[in-house]
Amino acid sequence: MPREHGYTVTVTWTGDRGTGTSGYRDFDREHDVEAEGRPVVRGSADPAFRGDPTRWNPEQMLLASLSQCHMLWYLHLCADAGVVVTGYVDDARGTMVESPSGGRYTGVTLAPRVTVRDDGMVDRALSLHRDAHAQCFIANSVAFPVEHEPTVVVSEPAS
Repeated sequence: MPREHGYTVTVTWTGDRGTGTSGYRDFDREHDVEAEGRPVVRGSADPAFRGDPTRWNPEQMLLASLSQCHMLWYLHLCADAGVVVTGYVDDARGTMVESPSGGRYTGVTLAPRVTVRDDGMVDRALSLHRDAHAQCFIANSVAFPVEHEPTVVVSEPAS
């Protein structure tokens, strides 16, 4: 039987300049994203949509969610398979296209650089990205392709 998990967040708009949404240019897009027991995430719109470039925007947060979910599944699967990962950095990138009826992500590419302990782990480390993608809750929930361009290198031996 499938297990169900619930999540709650509170998003609070903080961009009222005193006149509310009296005009498109009369309010800021700043907001706070909160969940119990967690630090506040300061959000805004993308700067292209009058947002604050120093704050996270929803498009970045979606991309970060995909990257995080993939990484967490990947590390889990590597541990189960005996692949010892000693480093992981993903330079993820995504594309959103605007149209008169709105916008949508058209694709994401995850580009993790994985470091493993020895040469014998490289092939398995590469193949586990496919399995991690199949398990990722976020990747299974989006309506656009999520591609992978992984690189695996071997740790330098200790001197």
